[in-house]
Amino acid sequence: MSIDLSPIGFVRGGRSEATDDDWGSVRARIELDPTRFAPDALEGLSTFSHAEIIFHFNLVPETKIVAGARHPRGQTDWPKVGIFAQRGKNRPNRLGVSVCTIIGVKGLCLEVQGLDAIDGTPVLDIKPVLKGFLPRGDIVEPDWAGEIMAQYW
Repeated sequence: MSIDLSPIGFVRGGRSEATDDDWGSVRARIELDPTRFAPDALEGLSTFSHAEIIFHFNLVPETKIVAGARHPRGQTDWPKVGIFAQRGKNRPNRLGVSVCTIIGVKGLCLEVQGLDAIDGTPVLDIKPVLKGFLPRGDIVEPDWAGEIMAQYW
């Protein structure tokens, strides 16, 4: 089975290169495709504090895709874990998901902070963050996951 997706828009601004840390202060815009959307597509989004952005790691070549286990960020002092037990960009479908702060909405443009995607990244979807969809119960993660995120935001 094949699934065809088309970008709804693109990331503009922010960083031009992917780096591992310090994404928290990065501001960027998501510009929707004006041939597919009118400004009312973003209507009401400004009443939310956060949005979940689904995007495509389009610059990761097929030859760099990982289907098995690896050390996160190549750090051999962290355990080797499967690609689905980490959030690296070299994933089989190259999909990224990030929750970021909504700064503003104007026309077909959504301005956000803390989006860990670079300028030109294709955006596949935007969803408001609703408390009802946040995790229920305690969140449990291994020590290395906390270490990898220590400087991320």
